[in-house]
Amino acid sequence: MPERTSAEVESLWEEFHHAVTMTSQELRTWLLTEASGEVAFPADPDLKLPDVGRHVVGILGKRKVDLTDEDTRIMRQVVEFVSERLADPPAEGAQNERWRHELMTVGHDPLKPEGGTA
Repeated sequence: MPERTSAEVESLWEEFHHAVTMTSQELRTWLLTEASGEVAFPADPDLKLPDVGRHVVGILGKRKVDLTDEDTRIMRQVVEFVSERLADPPAEGAQNERWRHELMTVGHDPLKPEGGTA
């Protein structure tokens, strides 16, 4: 029997991968750097990773057919968060470090070309 996903999950998958412009490795590295408060990695790298960011890293490593209900909830949350932030950017745009870093915490780097990770 072929593995299939619903049209809703297909659409969400596309939206999510358009919103998330960082690869799983780029996001994990970013989260580790942010968690450590410095360029070096902490002794326990997963200890302080933000939950949503950590979940995004996991989703990026999955196939659509392997998504859980929790994954789809997080994907919707990320798409909504990125859309809201991009709809109301600060005057200086991605040069605003705080705004850019908020987006990067869920896998969207506004300095990367659009197109996502799909």
